[in-house]
Amino acid sequence: MQGLANTYVRVVDRLSGYVGIASMYLIFLMVGILLLDAITRNVIEIPLHWCIEAAQFTLTAYYFTGGAMTIRDNDHARMDLLYEKLSDRGKARLDLVTALCLLFYLGVLMFGAVSSTTYAIQTGETRFSMWNPSMIPIKVLMCACIVLMILQTISEILKDIATLRGISRA
Repeated sequence: MQGLANTYVRVVDRLSGYVGIASMYLIFLMVGILLLDAITRNVIEIPLHWCIEAAQFTLTAYYFTGGAMTIRDNDHARMDLLYEKLSDRGKARLDLVTALCLLFYLGVLMFGAVSSTTYAIQTGETRFSMWNPSMIPIKVLMCACIVLMILQTISEILKDIATLRGISRA
């Protein structure tokens, strides 16, 4: 069983890293879109109505795709008043409780995301604007990223359990 857990942790951590690295480049895409908007609107006076919404979709994709890597790298916000003074096992206990709360939150988030995505697919939902883009791709991406965050949270739980059992972290 330990070998299976180590393999799971290694695969999910690597996948989260690849998706997170790819998401870092989305910020350049967003800046490019906003720069294009500024140039076409202010320099050549031909406003492109899709630019702002495309930048919003890109930003949404950016923070959803970076979520799993943020969990993996422990880069989220934390109050370190007591945490830094805890032993490794104490940190693992606190992290385990926090991860279980996060898992519950992500489960609720996933329920809402699936419901919203199902609605978007059934109704062909589009954003009410001049550009009128489909909402389906961003909602499907949202669901996929929440699944990856759930998988990464389970990976963190397995690491904490290993620490509590005295096994070196995978």
